Amino acid sequence: MRPPLPVGSILQNRYRILSLLGQGGFGRTYLSEDQGRFNERCALKELTPAQGDAYALDKSRELFQREAQTLYQIQHPQIPQFRATFEQDQRLFLVQDYVEGQTYRQLLDQRKTQGLAFSEAEVLQLMQQLLPVLAHIHAKGIVHRDIAPDNIMLRQQDGKPMLIDFGVVKELASRFQTMMTGVAEATTVGKPGYAPSEQMQTGKAYPSSDLYSLAVTAVVLLTGREPQELFDDTTMTWYWQRWVTVNPLFAPVLNRMLSYRPGDRYQSVSEVAQALQAITNPGAAPPSTPAAPVNNPPPSASAPAIAPPPASAPAIAQNPPTQFSRMQTVAVGRRAAVEPAPVSAPPHLSGPAIEEPRSSIWDDPLAIIAAGIALVILTGLGSWLVMRAILDNQETPTPAPTATATVSPTPSPTPTATVSPTPSPTPKPPAPVNYTKRLNLSANSAVGQNGVLKANETMTYIINGQQGQIMESIISGEGVLMTVYAPNSQPVDDNAQRVSYWQGSLPYNGDYFVELKPVQGLDSGRYDLNISLRSEPQPPSPSPSPSPEPPKINEISVEFEPGETSERAYYSDRRITPNRIDRYIIPAKAGNALSAEVNSRRATLRVYDPSGREITKPGDISWQVDNVPYASGNYLVDILDQSEGRGSRYDLSLTRR
Repeated sequence: MRPPLPVGSILQNRYRILSLLGQGGFGRTYLSEDQGRFNERCALKELTPAQGDAYALDKSRELFQREAQTLYQIQHPQIPQFRATFEQDQRLFLVQDYVEGQTYRQLLDQRKTQGLAFSEAEVLQLMQQLLPVLAHIHAKGIVHRDIAPDNIMLRQQDGKPMLIDFGVVKELASRFQTMMTGVAEATTVGKPGYAPSEQMQTGKAYPSSDLYSLAVTAVVLLTGREPQELFDDTTMTWYWQRWVTVNPLFAPVLNRMLSYRPGDRYQSVSEVAQALQAITNPGAAPPSTPAAPVNNPPPSASAPAIAPPPASAPAIAQNPPTQFSRMQTVAVGRRAAVEPAPVSAPPHLSGPAIEEPRSSIWDDPLAIIAAGIALVILTGLGSWLVMRAILDNQETPTPAPTATATVSPTPSPTPTATVSPTPSPTPKPPAPVNYTKRLNLSANSAVGQNGVLKANETMTYIINGQQGQIMESIISGEGVLMTVYAPNSQPVDDNAQRVSYWQGSLPYNGDYFVELKPVQGLDSGRYDLNISLRSEPQPPSPSPSPSPEPPKINEISVEFEPGETSERAYYSDRRITPNRIDRYIIPAKAGNALSAEVNSRRATLRVYDPSGREITKPGDISWQVDNVPYASGNYLVDILDQSEGRGSRYDLSLTRR
């Protein structure tokens, strides 16, 4: 890797380096000030591809611009905004807003020195503040890939968490490495312990992968312990609850987010948000079943124990009546299997003593008439009671007995059969719906389309293109991605599947298809699509121009200073321009070893042997030969300017031995 830029360096005549914020395997991050925006502070992210040939470097630039286009679509107040990209001295840079504050890693380390960690309320609040951020990027088909306490910053300005250091930037650098070396490094994106297995082992990441990393971050903040202390890799089980106790409703949510298999986790941010809402706002949840009554306290020793009535039984009055009906209670319900034993004749009821009359009733005519009337009434009443008993209980052959002193308990009513409702059939997912539309797009023109797609809908736009034309397709909005298909029904290239931006040269004549689908896990998505088609510009016919004057050659005879083992010559702070070449003449003889090295940002060297043959490649900045093959002669070292007209300063070191 090339050395870091020195403090005070100015890039693009605009960005001044203030300090080095961090460095990793994918590049560096500098704190800079934007002199074009009133010296506002910003972050410069340098991505340094591995050295390769010119073709690989050109492909890296192309990939860099394409992937940066994705990052620019992110517009959220809790994500540092990407401003610009540029290249300088074969270094690729991203310009990003600078956030003043502390990471949650720094905050946790401060608390651990005091034996503390984050509270459950703080972690819940953090998750609820970050979920809308994840929903925003997931709707654009972007997965963060590197959620951890190091990449969540508490903004000093307003105390809100900021999501920084997208793993997509690291993925971009990883693609550079793969392109240059041919060796895929899928396991390089994501922090061990925080990233799920599918991301670390295969390089694949889904929205549920970010939810997994968010849950790991939560348990680390709750316990103050690292993932390696909370996870048993032999059983693939998390044991974080050994170290902290949380709300019984909160723990299942975290454990589901921590599931080993992606399909066992929550599949979208909205599902997690609903689960957390039930914890923080129980009133919004459906009312729960009333709790069972609390057991009564035990009776005192002096009072007799009274068994409480069943919950379903009606309350019994505290003062029962002192008189009971003398009529038998008729049971309603199923007939007994065994005929009851005949009821014995009731005993005579005791009553007040009636004084014996002093004279016979027959001696009083009025008494005889009254007795007859009473007899008739009693006879009629008794007949009515007997008939009522017979009608009420047709199945009982014995006449209804009169009331006895023994009171039988009221039998339980026959339970009514509960009819189970017919289960509703499981709703089937809606059938896929496909829409197509042909766009009349001619060369060197553009067209725009917009709409809303449900989860089961697909929209395909058809464009007729010609081989060699340049097609550019950009989709904005939220929740919809596109795939560009060639006339052979295959994706145009590897970078045309489930993307928001594609540009390339059409390989065939025929119809091309731009297929739009919502992001998996979303109910719907909206889109604004812009497609342009242009022909490759034809190079203009060269107009005759005056032949440029050959550059002036400034010849310098090298005089070496003798040393113990070699002779050296050093030329410092020399300046050249496009119309001047500094030529150093080195006398040599057979057996000599020669070397030359130029130190400059814009100057290169060319070396010619005594026969006049160039023995270096364009762009070389160093050269050496261990054994001069000629008997004698002069080697020529030319220093050339590559500044495109501005001139170059250089230092040159020459040795001979």
